Amino acid sequence: MADAALPADSPSAPATPGATAPVDWTKLFLGFGAMVIGQFMAILDIQIVAASLPQIQAGVGASTDQVSWIQTAYLIPEVVMIPLSGYLSRLWGTQKLYLASCAGFIVMSILTGLSTSIDMMIITRALQGFIGGAMIPTVFAVAFTAFPPERRVTASVIMGLIVTLAPTVGPTLGGHLTEWLSWRWLFFINVPTGLIVLFGVARWGDFDKGDPSLAKGFDWFGLAVMAVFLMSMQYVLEEGAKEDWLSDSLILWLTVVAVFGGVVFVWRQLTYRNPIVELRAFANRNFTVGVLMTAVSGASLFGGTFLLPQFLGRVRHYSASEVGTTMVISGLSMFLTGPIAGRLVRKTDPRLPMCVGFLLAGFGMYMAHGVTKDWGFWEFAGVQACRGVGVMIAMIATQQITMSTLPPHMVKNASGLVNLSRNTGGAIGLALLATSITQQTALYYDDLTSKVTQGSAAAGMIAGLTERMMQLGVADPAGAARKAVGGMMQQQATVMAFGDSFTLLAIGCFIAAAVSLLAAPVKNAPPPPSDAH
Repeated sequence: MADAALPADSPSAPATPGATAPVDWTKLFLGFGAMVIGQFMAILDIQIVAASLPQIQAGVGASTDQVSWIQTAYLIPEVVMIPLSGYLSRLWGTQKLYLASCAGFIVMSILTGLSTSIDMMIITRALQGFIGGAMIPTVFAVAFTAFPPERRVTASVIMGLIVTLAPTVGPTLGGHLTEWLSWRWLFFINVPTGLIVLFGVARWGDFDKGDPSLAKGFDWFGLAVMAVFLMSMQYVLEEGAKEDWLSDSLILWLTVVAVFGGVVFVWRQLTYRNPIVELRAFANRNFTVGVLMTAVSGASLFGGTFLLPQFLGRVRHYSASEVGTTMVISGLSMFLTGPIAGRLVRKTDPRLPMCVGFLLAGFGMYMAHGVTKDWGFWEFAGVQACRGVGVMIAMIATQQITMSTLPPHMVKNASGLVNLSRNTGGAIGLALLATSITQQTALYYDDLTSKVTQGSAAAGMIAGLTERMMQLGVADPAGAARKAVGGMMQQQATVMAFGDSFTLLAIGCFIAAAVSLLAAPVKNAPPPPSDAH
């Protein structure tokens, strides 16, 4: 046969009964490619401000506590739109939803860049995250509905590159934009990119049609409960580590609200005739295992991009550009692994590369368990390369296992749940890592302090430093010596705490490698015909 026949439920299937028609690959890839660029833009905006918070703080006159909300305000409402986007995509159609989301994202980006106060910036960032949240899961849905089975792994590779590269290059790109232009260009950069995306999706992104009948009986109560549940949970995960968790009354009450709201939300979605989120997808064994693995891969992806910049900044005192240069190994290894990972997943049982991917990612993280204060670019190169290769392989295999056995009518809603699990897994991972670093640093510091007070060698070192300070003419030589020793102990305690955090992340990946084998076997699609270009 000269042309590839498509399954009947594929949007690219021919309308004429009994006939076959070639897939318009040019239109499909141009439309999908435009959506992928928009997805990259939306994910990038989470981390692009990370290296430029001091400049933004000075520009809008914010306090240290307030400036952290520039990231939090984006993430909290975004988690509401991600699962809601599946329903809206079925209601309006993917193209209309995506165009509305992209246009709103551009407008909010302009307003955020023009912000003159922290209050204005928090509001516009929240709206930017909520509106732009629809650009992330819709791409996953298109990959598993518009593409024929034999091309879905290729689409997964493209998405995997975006999901992994965007948070990795975000701080680097943001730091350089702020240095070359100003912090406002962190948001203005979305305008030309967004206009290209709007043009591409409007021209080539007509993949399906909406179903207006879904508007009847819309579950407003379910939407309200979902918003309360997800926003409370996200706030607790984002801010809990800073506020010492349940010792803070707001965190405690929001935890209670999140638990109660989660129970009510699940009940509502399982009993209402027209649910916003189709939780029945979890009856599919592979989908359930895949969602768990997606959460772990999210924790590994975001956890790795959190720990390394934190270590380089706090211990090595690297600038934003130096951190970006060191982190480039991670992005490069992921980029180069993508095509190889796609071939592995296509040629073998996806459970095997998923298990191997998590083992590699875990091994990469464990390589840093013995990190010292002198570690820099070359010491972290192997860690990043191994972790980057592993995360990319695991993520692409996980996408294939999660979505490939679902019936077509569940794919749109399921894509929202998959992306929500990745974000939630990342948030949980960051919260655990931040808490671990804080607690372990305090424990190690107390231990080192007790050894210093009891050891004669430490006393001799303090005496030697005191004498040195006297020679330099310091006003309080004994106090300066004790302060210097305290600083060294604090640094050593921090380094040891980071080593524990790398180990914690490695253990999570090793456990995921074992759990991944619980998935059911997946039949790979036949290879694409040689003339299907």
